[in-house]
Amino acid sequence: MFRLACLLIGYLFGCLQTAYFTGKIFKRTDIREHGSGNAGATNVVRTFGVKFGIAVFVIDILKAVAAVVLAAYIFDGTTAFSPAADDNFLPMLYAGLGTILGHNFPVFLKFKGGKGAACTIGVILALNFSVAVLCYLLAVIAISFTKYVSLGSLILLAAFPALMIFFEFFPEEILIAFIICALGWLRHKDNISKILQGTERKLGQRDKV
Repeated sequence: MFRLACLLIGYLFGCLQTAYFTGKIFKRTDIREHGSGNAGATNVVRTFGVKFGIAVFVIDILKAVAAVVLAAYIFDGTTAFSPAADDNFLPMLYAGLGTILGHNFPVFLKFKGGKGAACTIGVILALNFSVAVLCYLLAVIAISFTKYVSLGSLILLAAFPALMIFFEFFPEEILIAFIICALGWLRHKDNISKILQGTERKLGQRDKV
């Protein structure tokens, strides 16, 4: 029962679509009608500029952190900020998965949202600092060398369950990490195709509205 409740908590937080509201409030436009069509921080950077993109990125991370910490508090779970004695990470992980689902498929936007990269970063940050640092480091290295933000996201997603295995998390926890990874890779399928074709946009390229 707590699993469903945590998914619902996360989903409601995830539906707070920062990129969409930023476009509507500050630019009087729908971010999904520009650039990649994605309601996420990278498309906001390309379309509205770096300052708006950073704001969206940070808020999306924080909404994921808030969702998982709340679920952990309600169901006596473990987070990187408030460790519990029994190392119960399940409430946080289910809430994190729910947040990503809400961000990617927000009900009030007809299920057309973002790709969940920033939310995933927030989930990992709230889970375990060691896992977070290693995931972020691998992503930053990939982006620094290739200038492909999407490739950094893909590497971060893949590293998440791999590091969960390395740090000997429980099987159900690792399974949720694999689900988050698979969901993220599916949302990035167009980026994967463009990377392979050499047509993926690089960091710094910007569209005008």
